[in-house]
Amino acid sequence: MRWGGMRRVGLPPRPVPYRRRPGAYAVIRRGRRVLVTEQTGEVVEVQLPGGGLDPGEGPLAALHREALEETGTRIRIVRRLGVYRRFAWMPEYAIYAEKICHIYLAEAGLRVGAPIEADHRALWLDAARAVDTLTVPADAAFVARVFGLPHKTAFQER
Repeated sequence: MRWGGMRRVGLPPRPVPYRRRPGAYAVIRRGRRVLVTEQTGEVVEVQLPGGGLDPGEGPLAALHREALEETGTRIRIVRRLGVYRRFAWMPEYAIYAEKICHIYLAEAGLRVGAPIEADHRALWLDAARAVDTLTVPADAAFVARVFGLPHKTAFQER
């Protein structure tokens, strides 16, 4: 698949080899609140639930799996919102990754338990607070768009 011309967020790539890592993430809403995951470890990050696709797995299956693992909540996917890419160091895998981030809108369903993913905590945030709290600016831009909130989008071409 060719990704040229896709919107990018963050810094341009460094002159190092990157591994392409497609993933699926969701703006999971319930009323005016958004379900996010707080990931602790070396650095604390607040992220949209989601993650990388396993071999042979499609984005929707990955999103259902990741949301359950990271938040303990089942979801209903409403629609695709868009896609962007960012270049990042992933210390948990010791790789530089070109992350292809497919973003979906979803509704929260039944909470079936606590997150099973290590170092993850599920948080319900007011949409405006989520925009201010999310670690990745593009994730915040998608939340702002869903809820009609202002946000300075950090997207760039290529």
